[in-house]
Amino acid sequence: MTKLTVDPELRAKLGDFRDLVEFCDESGRVVGFFHPVAPTIQSRTNSPISDEEVERARGQRTGRPLRDILVDLDRQA
Repeated sequence: MTKLTVDPELRAKLGDFRDLVEFCDESGRVVGFFHPVAPTIQSRTNSPISDEEVERARGQRTGRPLRDILVDLDRQA
């Protein structure tokens, strides 16, 4: 793998690493793409659900036990 150091001029051309960039040669033929590393999930999302609500929902156990579901499936087979 080739490693390049990005100077301020190239950084500006790459859009400050926000979007996918298409690299073309002088004739306009696509020769490659630059896909920046995505920011962390937390910095990209603004969930309307608080962390506390998510944790509370994780603690709620509803539905049937897997054992009961498997027994029913065996009966149907």
